[in-house]
Amino acid sequence: MSYKQMTGNIISATKVEPADKFINSAASGVWNLQDQYDYRTGNNWPSTDNAAPQLALVAGDGGASNTIDIISLASSSNGVDFGDLIAATRLPAAVGSATRGIFAGGYIGSYDDTIQFRVFSSLGDMADFGNLVAGNAQPAGLGNSTRGVIGGGYVSGVSNVIQYITLAAEGNTTDFGDLTAARTNLSGASNATRGIFAGGTVSGVSDIIDYITIGSTGNATDFGNLTAAKSDVAACASATKALIGGGDTGSIVNNIDVITIASAGNASDFGDLLTVNKSFASFSNTTRGFFAGGDANGQVNVIQSVAFANAANTTDFGDLIQPREQCSGCANSHGGIAA
Repeated sequence: MSYKQMTGNIISATKVEPADKFINSAASGVWNLQDQYDYRTGNNWPSTDNAAPQLALVAGDGGASNTIDIISLASSSNGVDFGDLIAATRLPAAVGSATRGIFAGGYIGSYDDTIQFRVFSSLGDMADFGNLVAGNAQPAGLGNSTRGVIGGGYVSGVSNVIQYITLAAEGNTTDFGDLTAARTNLSGASNATRGIFAGGTVSGVSDIIDYITIGSTGNATDFGNLTAAKSDVAACASATKALIGGGDTGSIVNNIDVITIASAGNASDFGDLLTVNKSFASFSNTTRGFFAGGDANGQVNVIQSVAFANAANTTDFGDLIQPREQCSGCANSHGGIAA
């Protein structure tokens, strides 16, 4: 038989099978002993052994492409086509929950206020989620299992606004508070409780790191400083560490900064990217950070990764379906979900 898996309620009126074993859909039906035997012998009975695959989405492109890559994070692999954004955009923010990938804002010839989403487990085009408080290019995104937070960007000028959404319910953003300084071209990362916003541009490049408590609202607090002032960085996090890679200090750099999220302080050196890079996507699972695409003095398609546990340089993981810069990424298994 073709084994499929229910991951919700096991018993109700009429048995119905979902499309795939990792979809978080409610089960319905009465499972008889033969069904249970078949599912168990096929190793498809709902359990932690059959957890959802670790996936990431990458979207946005300075070359005005609307395509989305999906990447399996379990082992080295290339991106494959997932679907399309509502409109070709560049410089969006990205946030992932365990089930949904969300892209917000960007530039589509004008500053866009659209928030769009899709479940990781179902290939296809993005759907409308709601709207930002205003059209915004190059904001930063972060989140935990319940909230997505979007900070800074460019809204008729450099913005200090932080806004948030509830990831499970479509709707418009709500005001969260303000960054310690307005800036665009920054990046965000988080564990389950705390989010950080790093780098960016004000009138010049910035070395500021701010932090917020995701579950409450209020203004950001100063965390410390990057090893150098830089914009167009890419950040990702485990439950304990955030990595801030690459960026532009006046020239493109390849170093990776690291901070311990729970304790404020300045960043220190972690290692290096494969090459200099800026305007690229970052995402993570609980053990590894990933960097994809970007501008390495020309658009690139490289996906690279590094383990959070020990300071090191990144290694090659695979390739995106096309070179892209001014992109962003999110995953369904990052430190803010499974911390």
